[in-house]
Amino acid sequence: MIPFAKLERYEGNESLFELVLMSVVSTLVGEPLHIHAEGLRGTGKTTIMRAARGILPNITRIKGCIYNCDPERPHCPQHKNMTAPELAELGTEEIPMPFLEISHSAKVGTVAGSIDLSRLTDSTQPEARLLPGLIPQAHRGILFIDEINRLADTSPEITDILLDVMGNKPGHIQIEEAGLPVVEIPVSVSVWAASNPDEDPGPLEEIRRQLSDRFDMVCYMGRPDSVDILAQMLKENSHAYKNKRYKDSHEEDDPGNEVYRKNIVKWAGLYEQADLPDFLRNFIARLYIKHNLESIRAIEAMQQGAVLHSIIRGHDKVLINDVTDMIPLVLKHRVDGDTLIKMINDVDSRSAKDGILTFRGRKNKKSKKEDEPDYFPQNARPLKDMSRGELINTEKTLTPSDY
Repeated sequence: MIPFAKLERYEGNESLFELVLMSVVSTLVGEPLHIHAEGLRGTGKTTIMRAARGILPNITRIKGCIYNCDPERPHCPQHKNMTAPELAELGTEEIPMPFLEISHSAKVGTVAGSIDLSRLTDSTQPEARLLPGLIPQAHRGILFIDEINRLADTSPEITDILLDVMGNKPGHIQIEEAGLPVVEIPVSVSVWAASNPDEDPGPLEEIRRQLSDRFDMVCYMGRPDSVDILAQMLKENSHAYKNKRYKDSHEEDDPGNEVYRKNIVKWAGLYEQADLPDFLRNFIARLYIKHNLESIRAIEAMQQGAVLHSIIRGHDKVLINDVTDMIPLVLKHRVDGDTLIKMINDVDSRSAKDGILTFRGRKNKKSKKEDEPDYFPQNARPLKDMSRGELINTEKTLTPSDY
């Protein structure tokens, strides 16, 4: 697999690269950010998400804990009631942030947990104990699901489990086995998913709207439109190029990936100290009320995403366009197309000082001072002149790209 740092970037996939980085940073500080990439088959959604395994930073856990217990906040049945001296005696260890994947052939026991058969069949000391599934083992990390629209259609039991895991931050999971006490475990895991809404059974929001709403952000993966980029992608995927790269170095040691890991740790430290200004929090609240949004999760994700976006972009404070850039990502799967267009036009047609926070429709705008930041540069086609299909079906027209 090509290292994350060397994957080709172009206008159609920039949003996904940013969402992946934002989610990893947020996961590292203990606040999940669930993301979903939609797009045509073969556009590289899954490639980008799986390649992100190479940039995941290390986490510290209680030594040998399969639940990845944080030494400061142990949560698993074995460690949560232990005293500080007892935990200190166990020691700690560093491991890469977990990245686990739910396949379409997975069973409920594999995903949630089941009886540990190796302990049960031990010839010297048989014991009935629970073995945590993929979700408990992904605590403090990433859980990836490819073609999630198909999983939601064919595996309602696993979908119900995901609803519990993604319902709150942190979520929770309940492990049940006949003859053993029920175990309920808090789980802090970011769920990543990919799907092609044009293939059966269709878009996730039409199959299981509850699950779709659990995703904080959804981006549409566009096709590359540059000959140079496509030629480079072909070169990197050629047999000769892969052989040369394998002989020269291993992807785990890629220096570009190491730069990302260091930046993620730095960004996580900044995120723990950052906050959204009250006037932007009021702006988000007014969006919710004015446009009759249904899900409060939407504006919570808008707030979380704006702060993360600001940090990833290197801003010294959260700007209005950090918030507005989140609108299509947060609402694409939650509102109908007409409402989304109306909201984008609403914020795009007003300057920072003329109505963006009050939504008063003034006809005569005040002249912009020279030192005011240009939050909404007018150097592209007006949204009102674009067709609905252009706005809804391609991420590059939905996501503002001028900063």
